[in-house]
Amino acid sequence: MNRTNEKIQREITPLLQGDCLLVFDRLKSKFDFPVHFHPEYELNFIQHAANAERIVGDHKSLIGEIELVLVGPNVYHGWNNGQCQSEQIHEITVQFHRDLIHENLLARNMMKPIRDMLANASLGILFSEDTAEQISGRLERLSQKNGIDAFVELISVLHMLSVSENQKLLCSGAFTTSYFSNSDRIKKVCEFIEQNYQEKIRIKEVATSLNVTETTLSRLMKQRTGRSFVDFVNDYRIGIASRWLTETNQTIAEIAFSCGFYNISNFNRTFRKSKGCTPGIYRENFSGIKRVS
Repeated sequence: MNRTNEKIQREITPLLQGDCLLVFDRLKSKFDFPVHFHPEYELNFIQHAANAERIVGDHKSLIGEIELVLVGPNVYHGWNNGQCQSEQIHEITVQFHRDLIHENLLARNMMKPIRDMLANASLGILFSEDTAEQISGRLERLSQKNGIDAFVELISVLHMLSVSENQKLLCSGAFTTSYFSNSDRIKKVCEFIEQNYQEKIRIKEVATSLNVTETTLSRLMKQRTGRSFVDFVNDYRIGIASRWLTETNQTIAEIAFSCGFYNISNFNRTFRKSKGCTPGIYRENFSGIKRVS
């Protein structure tokens, strides 16, 4: 990788291991999230953002009035404002785990189009504008569904996309990476954090559980995630807090405590550093649907 970790953020998504998929459907006035990667697949539909800039791996291009892109696990991607003048950008983002569809099912003949598409997603797939138009209604309906209905709708959407015409691969193989996900130790760190984020987490106890020194674990975290251990834990907690701010009526103090922050000032400071605004403003400014199944 030629890009530095300082410029590319490892996103901690609100999608927990027990979830199937996450859907955002929202209107926004600008793109304000940096180029990032995460271990989940992401399907991103964008409308009314002509001349915004798309970045997927080593690919960079201005986009049209409508577009639909699928990126695979740990592929660098992001959109920025570029030359876009619109303040009514419609974005639907669907994230789902890489193991959501079991490999034994994907091996079946009828699943071959989806299997091939998910493999190609490691290069980023741009679907045609016609396909984006045709699928937009399905994505809006997906954002309204819950439970098994949402899962079935997602599989149907993936099948429609997998057999669509004029798909374009966006980036070269040099910019696909399993660098993060191939570390068993990092996976175990993530599992530990997910199970214990509401409690105080000390690097010493995590290092001990992995049978490594604190120095070794700190170095590994920096190499593999571009973040310190403390920052990585806080990123996870802020991801959970962001989800609860838009999905629950809990007070900010209750959310902070439930996410492992025992000092509200520290929570506010950490949240602002991560999201660029206070938790209260984040909750007020969220416009759209955020649904987890």
